[in-house]
Amino acid sequence: MRDDIVLRLDRATAEDPYAAFYEAGAHTAAGAAITPPTIEEAARLGNPLRDLGHALGRRCSPYGDHAQR
Repeated sequence: MRDDIVLRLDRATAEDPYAAFYEAGAHTAAGAAITPPTIEEAARLGNPLRDLGHALGRRCSPYGDHAQR
């Protein structure tokens, strides 16, 4: 399918966005505040989020540190 976006993630990396989506959905359904991720969780979520943005054709922020890698 031409509009499909496919990202390949190893199992450990895939666990982080799954947990974030699950927690956000559960907290929203319960009317509870969403807890911010730890520094480590945010760092691990950054790469798949960057890759998804690129796959969607979004441009990086010119301030993004990964633009220089």
